[in-house]
Amino acid sequence: MSTQIPDPAMRATLLERARFNADGLITAVAQDHQTGEVLMLAWMNREALDETLATGRMCYFSRSRQKLWRKGETSGQVQTLIDARIDCDGDAVLLLVTQDGVACHTGRRSCFYTALRPEGAVIIAEPLVSPETLYGA
Repeated sequence: MSTQIPDPAMRATLLERARFNADGLITAVAQDHQTGEVLMLAWMNREALDETLATGRMCYFSRSRQKLWRKGETSGQVQTLIDARIDCDGDAVLLLVTQDGVACHTGRRSCFYTALRPEGAVIIAEPLVSPETLYGA
């Protein structure tokens, strides 16, 4: 399964369905297209969503750096878009992706590695690769 890149006119139509918040952002949930595992939550502005739809490579908006962030640009852990879906209110997108390597900057497959249990916060997944290896820190 692979994504089909919409032409510019269709991308514009798709972008019109998105309801960006007051900061110009929309919630973006990345999910493994084969397993259904939720990998991460991020943010997209109009430019990031358009670039993702145009190229098939995941592009997000970094709130801390205030710029576009192409997943894997420093770590090599690239996400490729398979399908993009928008929720009923138009204020969130679900991005079905192929994940090369790990999704989390901590070196874990998913950013959702802490379970909230009666006994407290429990780490349920260990890093598969060290952050130092990913980012050379």
